[in-house]
Amino acid sequence: MSDVVNVGVIGTGAISGAYLGMAKNFPGVRMLACSDLDPMRAKAAAEKFGIPKVLDVDSLLADPEIEIVLNLTIPAAHLPLAIRTIEAGKHTYLEKPLGIDREEGRKLLDVARSRNLRVGCAPDTFMGAGIQTARKLIDDGAIGKPVAFTAFMLSRGHEHWHPSPEFYYAPGGGPMFDMGPYYLTALLQLLGPVKRLSGFASITRTERTILSQQKHGQVMKVTTPDHFSGSIEFQNGCVGSIIQSFATRAAPPMGKHPIIIYGTEGTLAVPDPNGFDGTVSLCKFGEKDEYVEVPHAFVTGYGRSVGLADMARAIRTNRPHRCSLEQAFCVLDLMQGFLDSNHSGNAYSPILPYQRTAAMNPNLPFGQLD
Repeated sequence: MSDVVNVGVIGTGAISGAYLGMAKNFPGVRMLACSDLDPMRAKAAAEKFGIPKVLDVDSLLADPEIEIVLNLTIPAAHLPLAIRTIEAGKHTYLEKPLGIDREEGRKLLDVARSRNLRVGCAPDTFMGAGIQTARKLIDDGAIGKPVAFTAFMLSRGHEHWHPSPEFYYAPGGGPMFDMGPYYLTALLQLLGPVKRLSGFASITRTERTILSQQKHGQVMKVTTPDHFSGSIEFQNGCVGSIIQSFATRAAPPMGKHPIIIYGTEGTLAVPDPNGFDGTVSLCKFGEKDEYVEVPHAFVTGYGRSVGLADMARAIRTNRPHRCSLEQAFCVLDLMQGFLDSNHSGNAYSPILPYQRTAAMNPNLPFGQLD
C-alpha cells in the first residue's frame, strides 16, 4: 500500500483555498478530486491547485482511489454528507462544527464506529506552535496550578465581510458554533476535561443587513443566538468565563491574546486559537509582574490541512489522529450544553468522557508528523 492517501474534496468555497494551498506541504496527502454544487467553481479550484479530477458528488464518493473525503460544506450539510461518505466505505474529515446539534454528533459517532471508519474534524489550529507551546508550559508547571481563565471572542458579525453570511445566523451557526470550536478545543487541550458548565444565550437582533458586496442591502433573519456568555469548571479545578459574541463593536483589550490562563505561580497569555502560531506570553509572579514572550517550543508555519494530513498519516501508521471524532463530539456537546443550560437554568455536565489527544512532537521537522 502506498504511503500517499488520496483525498476527494466536496465544497470548494472560500475556505477550501486554505486547505488546498497547504496540502502540498504534506507528501502523504494527494488531492485527487474535487466537487461542488457549482461545477465551475470546482473546475476553477482544480485548475488553481492542480487537482486531476472534477467530479459530481456521487462519482467522487464512488471513486475507488479516494480514501478520505474532505467535507467543506455548510454546517447543515455536514452530517448527511458524512453519513453518505461512511456508507461509501471512506473516511471523512469535516470542517467544524461536527454537526448542528448533539444528536447529529451522536449519530455520526455511532455510524463511524459501526463501520470502523475514521472521522476527523476541524479545528486543527491547536496543532500549531501557539497552542502547543502554551500546553507544554502549563503541563510543565510554568504557572503552577491553573485557577481561572478567560476566553473572549467579541465581534460585530460576519455580514460585514462574508459574501453569503446567512448560515452564520441559523442553527449550527452563531458565534458559539462558528468560533466556539476554536476556543473550546484550545481550552480542552490546555486544561483537560470539563466537569460542568453554565451558560446564557440571546438573540440581540432578530434581523441583520448584509453589508458585503455580493448581497449588499439584503436583510436576513437571525434564528440562533448571536451572543453567549458562560462559565466552565474543569476537572482539574480551574474555573473561568467564556464569551462568544457577534453583537459587539470592539475586541477585548488583549485582542492578540483572547485566552488568558491564570495560575497560582503565574499567568499565561495564549494566542488567538483561530490561528496556528501567534505569540505566547508568560507573567511570573515575584519577578517584574510583566508579560514576557516565550519562544515557540514547536515548529511554526502550519495551516489548515495539518489535521487532515495527520489523519492520513495515522491511517497508514495505525495510530489515533489528533483531530479526533471524540474531541469534536465533546466540543459539540459543550456548545449544545450552553444552550441547554440557558433553557433550563441549570448547570450541564458532558455526556462522554474526554481525553486529550497526543501533543505534537517538538523534534520533528516541518511536514513530518510522526
